[in-house]
Amino acid sequence: MRLPMRLIITGLLSVTVVGCEARTGSAPISGDVPESTGWRTEVVTKGLSHPWSIAWLPNGLALVTERVGRLRLIHEGKLDPRPISGLPPILAHGQGGLLDVSLHPDFTVNQLVYLTLSIGDPAANRTALARGRLDGHALRDTKVIFQNADPKSGGQHFGSRMAWLPDNSLLLSIGDGGNPPISFDDEHIRNQAQNPGTHFGAVLRLNGDGTAHPDNPLASQQGARPEIWTIGHRNIQGMTRDPVSGRIWASEHGARGGDELNLIEEGNNYGWPDVTYSNEYWGPSISGETSRAGIAEPILVWTPSKAPSGLTFYTGSVYPDWRGDLFSGALKFQQIRRIVLDGTRVVSEEKLTIGQRVRDVRQGPDGYLYVLTDEEDGALLRILPSGD
Repeated sequence: MRLPMRLIITGLLSVTVVGCEARTGSAPISGDVPESTGWRTEVVTKGLSHPWSIAWLPNGLALVTERVGRLRLIHEGKLDPRPISGLPPILAHGQGGLLDVSLHPDFTVNQLVYLTLSIGDPAANRTALARGRLDGHALRDTKVIFQNADPKSGGQHFGSRMAWLPDNSLLLSIGDGGNPPISFDDEHIRNQAQNPGTHFGAVLRLNGDGTAHPDNPLASQQGARPEIWTIGHRNIQGMTRDPVSGRIWASEHGARGGDELNLIEEGNNYGWPDVTYSNEYWGPSISGETSRAGIAEPILVWTPSKAPSGLTFYTGSVYPDWRGDLFSGALKFQQIRRIVLDGTRVVSEEKLTIGQRVRDVRQGPDGYLYVLTDEEDGALLRILPSGD
């Protein structure tokens, strides 16, 4: 829906007065936070080109995706110079490329590796999900098992984080497609996040073969995409499951201000772009509403935007004081946020300043936290207690 010209002018005029201020609402707003102490980083390996995600194999080796379209292997801190073969065609364009990697929960039995990627060309591309069987230094029988039903142009907002549920179904985030003036059906493409007839701006729940889970909330609704689990998202690039409570958490890019930490629950609408704390990049608020009945409230809003990336729960024993806390990467702020929770409420936050763009943060099988830096010469870092 196009706004009347009078409202557009009013919004633009307000920029000089309040355009740089945080919007207020019922959700907690987080700005700068204290620095965490008692930790340091060490470099595990370097030489990764814009790494996006990491997954550890049962034998201790790690798979790392590079956005340029390579899947790499790390063994005892050494980066294998040979990329894993057998990947499908990948479009490395803008924010797209080879993105998330995850192992099937029964990997020890089936050896299945799941990858999210962008496919197509700059004028018509999609977020896709591929699956292959790891056999030595190759993926075998690799195929794209799901793709966004609709193509988009440009290189923005692919989403692409994955999280497994206890029944071995897979959650997958799909971005809203991009910022104005990118369009779809003669309107801003971001509006499709409120349209259950597209996959844009949604979290999907898929079976292991890429088909829609039969229990999805819109599975029987005519005209809706049966894969949809939730709608109203801009660009989720962090998603994790709390292994204790089973809750699904996601960190989501806002536009100018308005990054969100959300509790993802089946059937919810998270509001984008109709209900949001975000402003347009050129100034005015995107929506006049920060809350509405029937719209899920953010658990936390980051303003100014920290550009949230990977997200993980810490459950190990290396850092006892951090057990049960949520860790969220930040691209723009080049840091990790330690988020202390009391159930679904944020109690406090600290920052771990890394000094490089943080693309992913994960707990390794050894109980340490690991960080991928989003650089042309990207690194895998390990966080150590400062006494180690």
